[in-house]
Amino acid sequence: MTADLTELEARLAEQDEPHLSPDEYKAVFRQHPAGVAVVALNHRGRPVGFTATSVISVSAAPPLLAFSLASTSSSWPALAEARTLAISFLADHQDDVSARFATSGVDRFAAGGWSSLPTGEPVVDDALSWVRGRVVQRTPVGDSFLVSVRALRSSVSQGTSPLVYHDRTYHRIGDHSAL
Repeated sequence: MTADLTELEARLAEQDEPHLSPDEYKAVFRQHPAGVAVVALNHRGRPVGFTATSVISVSAAPPLLAFSLASTSSSWPALAEARTLAISFLADHQDDVSARFATSGVDRFAAGGWSSLPTGEPVVDDALSWVRGRVVQRTPVGDSFLVSVRALRSSVSQGTSPLVYHDRTYHRIGDHSAL
């Protein structure tokens, strides 16, 4: 990882361009709303999970999605070995679930509210939707990893709205937002 980061920094330095400071960069993305998901997997017989607002659709054919995770995350060692995982897209009433899975140093699964798929991956109960997938690539990018996943199975609920994260606060999309 260090060699890759050093190489990336060297390539960026060669461009000799002014660039945003970390605080300026964070300020930009605080203004960009994002859907909220919990990424979860089974690692050596125990569930591991974390909140992610970086989940993106990459391709419909083949069905690929991706998310990023900091290399310093406590979940990274388990994710580095994972073959499969599940991504639960949270519903508008699940801000407490998101907060729990974003908290370090706690057993994120102790409060319940999740189930295991027959293949072992944990999914959040009452989530808006979930995708079970196979990890196909882990790409080091800066101080994080971009994890690409091939979607294998899914479930979608009807009649609820997504949880949205914007400027460090959870939001709900209501009927007033429909055009």
